[in-house]
Amino acid sequence: MGAQKVMSKYDLVLYDLDGTLWDSIPLIMESLKKAYEIVLGGTTRTDDDLMSYIGKPLGDTFSMHDEDTKARLTEAYLDYNCARMKENVIPIFPGVYDFLSEIRASGVKQGIVTSKRESSAMITIGLLGLEGYFDTMVFREATERAKPHGDPLIEAARRLGITDMSRVLYVGDAVPDILSAGDAGADFALVGWTRMPLEELESLKPDYIIERPEGLPCIIKGSEL
Repeated sequence: MGAQKVMSKYDLVLYDLDGTLWDSIPLIMESLKKAYEIVLGGTTRTDDDLMSYIGKPLGDTFSMHDEDTKARLTEAYLDYNCARMKENVIPIFPGVYDFLSEIRASGVKQGIVTSKRESSAMITIGLLGLEGYFDTMVFREATERAKPHGDPLIEAARRLGITDMSRVLYVGDAVPDILSAGDAGADFALVGWTRMPLEELESLKPDYIIERPEGLPCIIKGSEL
């Protein structure tokens, strides 16, 4: 195992959750619209507008409203979203278990960095049996500043005794993920199965684009995709 770690390009691989490991974007959009329906009777906000907030803290999504409305929308979203998640409606993307297993077996550490709150994220983590793959999990509550700042990535590395952020790879699907990696000094791998506008993501020049799930272990080993 030690020899394999020396050959690895990275000491730590960190993952976003929504749209990266599991296909939760449809439920997020459903939950946002439901929250508006419950609290305000609906919204004129477009899908593109709502999608642009995915990956950011939930409070940012409703930041254009007054504090009372923002709080009621957040509560309605969480109530509906958590209830639906408990029904096990979020599927994991094909190939994810395979690359998590392969990377873990190589001796490289893995972790989660997400803007989701721990209470809601752990519902699906538990249902999908993901706990055993990760050495640390950083949720929204862990740092004062969230993505797109690099603080959550730096916190994940700190917990595992890693100080050289160039030895850290962040895997994600959205603009806040790329910006967070850049701010932290980590490399970034964009998943090719992202539901976000690809042109905007590519314009930010991610270090890698993973077209197929089996390509991720190749990046870790420093070999060709």
